[in-house]
Amino acid sequence: MEDFLQELFDGQDYDKQHFFLIAGPCVIEDEVILNQVAERVSTICKSLGIPYIFKASYRKANRTSASSFTGIGDKLGLNLLAKTGEKFNIPTTTDIHTSEEASIAAKYADILQIPAFLCRQTDILTAAGETGKIVNIKKGQFVSGEAMKFAVDKVRLTGNNKIMLTERGTTFGYQDLVVDYRNIPIMKSHGVPVVMDCTHSLQQPNQSSGITGGNPKMIGTIARAAIAAGVDGLFIETHPDPSKALSDGANMLHLDYLEELLQQLMRIRKSL
Repeated sequence: MEDFLQELFDGQDYDKQHFFLIAGPCVIEDEVILNQVAERVSTICKSLGIPYIFKASYRKANRTSASSFTGIGDKLGLNLLAKTGEKFNIPTTTDIHTSEEASIAAKYADILQIPAFLCRQTDILTAAGETGKIVNIKKGQFVSGEAMKFAVDKVRLTGNNKIMLTERGTTFGYQDLVVDYRNIPIMKSHGVPVVMDCTHSLQQPNQSSGITGGNPKMIGTIARAAIAAGVDGLFIETHPDPSKALSDGANMLHLDYLEELLQQLMRIRKSL
């Protein structure tokens, strides 16, 4: 299953015995933020030998409130995403929200990410698979690791075997999530790499304010446990100032804290 990852990380120090990182701001705010995050994270990852994928959503279609920021415009956002990947020579990923978006986003990104709420939608999974791009399917907060086999099968039926699954927590009451680490080996049994989303799994959704809350102090705990459970990759949204981020700031990791956390995680993985 690592063949497509080896190709993706061509030129990076990819060792399947370690883990790769998907990281970036939640949404594309402007070119300055993209460059700041991509440069800092790529430098850290190169020094530690961690393969790196830059992540930023060109549009956020699933905000709680209608007044929440959704993006700077699709075309501009996608162009900036592609420009960032080219400038820093790193692969990129972004969300898509409809089947029509798949072929459009595929022109700009290396990996198409299927949001958790859409992981059962056959048309979007099929459209993403038909692009030939890597498809990263986030496990729905309402879906078991076992049931994600069917999402994988939908993409495979297009002839595309370049698939990843991402664990991002399970609904626990109305305003919290809990991570069931059994899902990591269960989803790996489907024959795909598995990623742990260390930030969205700490969301506190459905707040009365209309703004999703979070618990970023637990990001390290989620990440360390995932590494111990044998995860293939980590997903961490990060920002130079989460308090000013235009989306998901409440559960993002401050950029200044990323390097120390990754150093800890490398030590844990090497000890296994």
